[in-house]
Amino acid sequence: MKKIVLIEDDSDLFSLLKYNLEKEGFGLTGLQTGKGAIDLCRQVRPDLILLDIMLPDSDGLDICKGIRKDPELSSVPVIFLTARASETDRIVGLELGANDYVVKPFFVRELIARIKLQFRNQAMPVRVLEAGGLQLDRTSCQVRLNGSPLSLTATEFRLLEFLMSRPGVVFSREQLLNAVWGQDRAITDRAVDVYVLRLRQKVESDPANPALIHSVRGFGYTFEPRRERAAAG
Repeated sequence: MKKIVLIEDDSDLFSLLKYNLEKEGFGLTGLQTGKGAIDLCRQVRPDLILLDIMLPDSDGLDICKGIRKDPELSSVPVIFLTARASETDRIVGLELGANDYVVKPFFVRELIARIKLQFRNQAMPVRVLEAGGLQLDRTSCQVRLNGSPLSLTATEFRLLEFLMSRPGVVFSREQLLNAVWGQDRAITDRAVDVYVLRLRQKVESDPANPALIHSVRGFGYTFEPRRERAAAG
């Protein structure tokens, strides 16, 4: 079931969309204010976000900016629902990262068709990630290093998968906690350091001088395979 988050302050429209989208087979969660919208999206991890621009306490454009800056939400399709119909408004909305722009009033069937189009356009995730001698199979949950299987815990696997799927991106400990551990606040950000250390001991040929998972001082961690320097001489 595809999950949709709806941020819409008009209670009648909210109820109408909720009824029709759930009838269509989608799972829907939402808010009628902008406050807490990004936190809700992080919790639900939706497949698509329907976002009103003119909210009573927030600007939907700013919420969209926040979604696009969040590493866990940045690739989630966003469809704006708004009464702003000018060409300039449309351009601004699309340039901020919206995937589509639907002007009110609209036909519910048309919106559903646009939602389905976004889902058809979504690329299937790569089943096997490969880099730096590592091969991670998302289907079988197996990892190999230079052809030899590694024994990883479920958390180590999720951490490695998250980093490998976003090579070169630096993540803070807080971002990694949200991505790998979700909303479990019993875990502190220092747990990330412990798991990175354990992971390095399994995937790095020299854990003291990592070639795959790097620390970025003052920021966090990144997965960026680096070629070994050619021997001098």
